[in-house]
Amino acid sequence: MTATAETTRRVELVVEGMTCAACAARVERKLNKLDGVRAGVNFATGRASVLVPAGSDDSLLVQTVRDAGYEAQVVDPRTQVVRGDRARGLWRRLVVALVLTVPLCDLSILCTAMPQVRFPGWQWLLLALAAPVVGWAAWPLHRAAWRGARRGSSSMDTLVSLGITASSVWSVHAMFFQEPPAGGSPLELLLRPEGALYLEVAAGVTAFVLAGRYFEAKAEHRAGDALRALAKLRAKTVVVVSDDGSRTEIPAEDLRVGQRFLVRPGGAVATDGRVVSGASALDCSAMTGESAPVEVAEGDEVIGGTTALNGRLVVEATRVGADTRLAAMVRLVEEAQSGKAAVQRLADRISGYFVPAVLVLAVLTASVWWLLDDADRAFTAGLAVLVIACPCALGLATPTALMVASGCGARLGIFIKGYQALETTRAIDTVVLDKTGTVTEGRMSVVDIHCAPGVARAEVLRWAGAVENASEHAVAKAISALAQEETGTLPEVERFTAEPGRGARGRVDGREIVLGRPALFRAVPPWLDERRREWEQAGRTTVLVGCDGETVAVLALADQVKPSARDAVARLHRLGLRTLLVTGDNAATARAVADEVGIDEVAAERLPDEKVDVVRDLQARGRVVAVVGDGVNDAPALATADLGMAIGSGTDVAINAAGLILVRDDLGAVPDAVRLARTTLRTIRGNLGWAFGYNVAAIPLAAAGLLTPLVAAAAMALSSCLVVSNSLRLRRFAPQVYRPGRS
Repeated sequence: MTATAETTRRVELVVEGMTCAACAARVERKLNKLDGVRAGVNFATGRASVLVPAGSDDSLLVQTVRDAGYEAQVVDPRTQVVRGDRARGLWRRLVVALVLTVPLCDLSILCTAMPQVRFPGWQWLLLALAAPVVGWAAWPLHRAAWRGARRGSSSMDTLVSLGITASSVWSVHAMFFQEPPAGGSPLELLLRPEGALYLEVAAGVTAFVLAGRYFEAKAEHRAGDALRALAKLRAKTVVVVSDDGSRTEIPAEDLRVGQRFLVRPGGAVATDGRVVSGASALDCSAMTGESAPVEVAEGDEVIGGTTALNGRLVVEATRVGADTRLAAMVRLVEEAQSGKAAVQRLADRISGYFVPAVLVLAVLTASVWWLLDDADRAFTAGLAVLVIACPCALGLATPTALMVASGCGARLGIFIKGYQALETTRAIDTVVLDKTGTVTEGRMSVVDIHCAPGVARAEVLRWAGAVENASEHAVAKAISALAQEETGTLPEVERFTAEPGRGARGRVDGREIVLGRPALFRAVPPWLDERRREWEQAGRTTVLVGCDGETVAVLALADQVKPSARDAVARLHRLGLRTLLVTGDNAATARAVADEVGIDEVAAERLPDEKVDVVRDLQARGRVVAVVGDGVNDAPALATADLGMAIGSGTDVAINAAGLILVRDDLGAVPDAVRLARTTLRTIRGNLGWAFGYNVAAIPLAAAGLLTPLVAAAAMALSSCLVVSNSLRLRRFAPQVYRPGRS
C-alpha cells in the first residue's frame, strides 16, 4: 500500500515477552493482519514500528499484541522511552540456577559412575537440588511456552520448556520404576549418558539458556548506550523568563514555542531556539561528535541537548518536544535499529516455521532411535534436537549489528535512516559533492584588494562598505563586514540603487560610488582589468569599484574551502570512490575549488534541476551515486541519488531527502559513514553465515546422537552469544580524525 503523511501515522510499541525471532515474527504477522496496518517487529530492540491509518485507535494495536501472548506499551513521542535493562531480571534466576546446578551435576555423575559411593536417598537429594532450577529459575520459559500453547503457537521457549519438562518427568519416573545402571567413566557419562536420571540435564539446560539470555541482554543493553545517552541529554526542568523579567521553573516538556528560557553556565540548552541575549561557548560533542566548542551570541541558532560552558544565555524556543533536533536524532537511531535486510526478513520468516519443524524432527529422531531398540539414545537425541535448534542467532544477526552501528554512528554525528541506506552506502562508487556549504564554508569573504595609485585601501573599503551595507547580497555582506572591521562606523549612503546581476550604486560623502561587474563602468584601466582576469581564472569573484566616474579598485572575494575538505576527498579516493563537484558557480571558480581539494570531475553552472540531470547521467553510465549537500537547492539531487547524505547544518528539506544525516559540519563524516557502513555489512554477513551454518551443522549431529542435551544447550547459548559479541566489535569503530596539514 502507498502511505502518505496525510493518511497514515507511525506508532512505536515496546513489546515485552519476546524470547526469539519466532516471537517477533508472530507479533509482526498478527499486527499486519489488521486493516491498513504495516508493522515491523525487531526482536533485539523489543520494538514494533507500526504504520497505521490516521485517526485509528492505538489500543487496538496493544490488544493485538496481547492476544498474541505478549505485553505492549505505546511509546510517547515526547519522551521516547528507551527499553529497560532486562538483564537485571535474568540475573537472580541465573545465580540460583548455577549455585544448584554445579553440585547437582557433580553428584549425579559421581553416583552414576561409582555405585559404591551412593548413599540412601541420593536420588532425592538430586531431585531437591533440581526442583528450584527446573521450577522457579525456568519459570519464565514455562510461562511463555504455556502462553503460546494456549494460542496454538510455539517459540524457542516451547522447545526449551519441553526439553526441561521431559527430562524432569523421565527422571522422576525412573526414580520409582528403574535402577540407574553403573559403569563408565564420568567423561563417558557426560558425553554419552546411558543412565536413566536426567535431572542434571534439565538443570543444566536451564542454566545454559539463562546464561545465554543474560549475556545477550547485557550485550543488547550496551548496544543501546548511545540511544540512552541521547535520551539523557534532555533537560528535566527549565527556567522560563517572562516579559516582565520574572523567572519560573517548569518541566521541560511544558515549554512552548516562543517562550524564552535561561541557560546558565554548565547547564543544558532545553530545546532548539535562537539566542535573544548573552554569549557562550557551547559543548556540542554529544550532538555532533565535534570536540571543539562552538561560540554563540545574540541571533545565533542553538540546539537542544548542548551544554553552555561559560556565559549565560536567554534563548527563545523555536522547536519543542518531538519537533526538536534531538528528538529527530533519537527517532533516526530507533528507525535504523528497526531496519531489516532482505536476507534478515527471510530469516525471520524461516524462524516463524522453524519451531514447529524442530518439534516434528525431534519426534522423528526419538522414534527412529526407539525403533532401533535404544530407548536411552532415543530420549537423549530427541532432547538434544529440541535444545540445539534455537533460531535466536538468526533473529539476532542483523538487528544487533544495526543497534551497535547506529549507536556508534550517533556518537560520531552520523545518523543512518535504515538498512537500505547501509546497503546502498556499500555499493556506491561515485560521490557528488555540492560546493557551497558542503566543500566550502558557504560564506563569502574579501581575500584581496588592488587599488589605483594614490587611492588608499581604507578609503576604498569605506566607500564600498557604505554602499554594500544597504544590500542583502552575500557578496555585499562580505564587503560591508570587512569595511566595518577595518574602518569602523560606515557613513550613510544616499540614492542607493541595486542592479540585479550587475552591482549597485549610491552617493557616499558627496561622491558617486559604483560597485559591480565591468558592464557598469565606462572604462576599466588595463592594469586593473588584467588583475581582475587573473583572479577570476583562479576561481575568485571580483567586484570593481568606481568613484566619480573613475575605476579606482578591484576586490577579490572567495568562499573559503572547509579545512577538512582536502583530507576527506583523499580518504574517499583511498576507499575507491570517484568524486564530482557540482555547483551553480562559473566553471573557473568550480575548477579552482576542485583542484584545491583534489576532486576528480566538475559540473559547473548547474541549476537545481540540472543537478538532478547530472546524477541521472552518472546513473545511466552504470554508476551508483551518492550526493552530499546541505541546502534546499540540493534536495532534488539528494532524492534522485542512490544515496543522499545531508550535512546536518543544512535545511530540513535537504535532511528529509537524505538517507544519511551527517550532523558533524565536517566533510570527513562522509568517508567515516562509508567505512562504518562497509564494516557493519561485513559484520552482518558474518553473523548470518554463522547462524545459518550453526543450525545446518548442529541439528544433524544432535539427531545422530552425537551430542548430549547438555552440550547442545551450551552450543545453543554460545551461538547467540557469538553473534552478539561479533556485533559488539563495531563499538571499537573510530573516525579518522582530520589533522590540519596531513596529506
